[in-house]
Amino acid sequence: MIFENHILEKPLADYIESIFYFKGFMPDHSIERVVPTGHLFIIFELDGFERNTFNNETLQPNGNYKNVWISGMHKNHLTISAHQDSEMFVIQFKTNGAYPFIKTPIHELNNKVIDGQEFFGDDILDLRTQIIEETEIADKFTKAENWLLNKFEIKKTAPIEVSNVLSQLQIKPVSETTTIISSYPNSQKHLINQFKKYFGLTPKVFHRIFRFNEILKQIHNKQHLKWSQITYEFGYADQSHFIKEFKEFSGFNPQEFINSDYHNDDETNFFPIDRKG
Repeated sequence: MIFENHILEKPLADYIESIFYFKGFMPDHSIERVVPTGHLFIIFELDGFERNTFNNETLQPNGNYKNVWISGMHKNHLTISAHQDSEMFVIQFKTNGAYPFIKTPIHELNNKVIDGQEFFGDDILDLRTQIIEETEIADKFTKAENWLLNKFEIKKTAPIEVSNVLSQLQIKPVSETTTIISSYPNSQKHLINQFKKYFGLTPKVFHRIFRFNEILKQIHNKQHLKWSQITYEFGYADQSHFIKEFKEFSGFNPQEFINSDYHNDDETNFFPIDRKG
């Protein structure tokens, strides 16, 4: 398998978490669960395979996507297809990064996967063609960078006061949510509206998502886990609250998660649900 993660420079590095390309992916499953991370994605399939999303409960297909699509901010886990010999190109925006390129209130894409052509027109398909036609991986990244720079409007960046609240939510415990929100110079309603416009979700939801992803990092490759200790360390009111939120974001209760050995997977945000063998 080929996998390359592109190193970005400013200004793109301030808004984009990563751009990566892979080819020859051979998963041991056909359906996987993606937990919310607080990122918006533009995803290019380069292999001609149609992708599906599925109902989280019944696993019945509820959407199909080809060429290019946008995955907005999600509050809950998303169930998607995985394909043999996949080739894909992915742009992952930072939590505060998509609006200067998308230029549409981010909350309008919440909990949605949207056809890229419907959103960007033929322009995005032209970029996909250019990425496919470039034989050197570095040139694929250059094409994407040029497209992004052409779309970028620095005036669309979130106000500094709003970005400062987001930064605090990313590094401080959920127990400080109220204090962080209170530090905003305008009303809480104004802050929520600004968050929805520039980032998609509300401050409280983002704080919970950041906490959950930090838990996944903390338990990764750990062999002995004490859920009661994790519940306490991450500020949950009690263990039942922790279990409820864990299942809300991942679709598994904590013990199911461990029993399926997901905490030892290489990926901390993608989990196979029909793994072979």
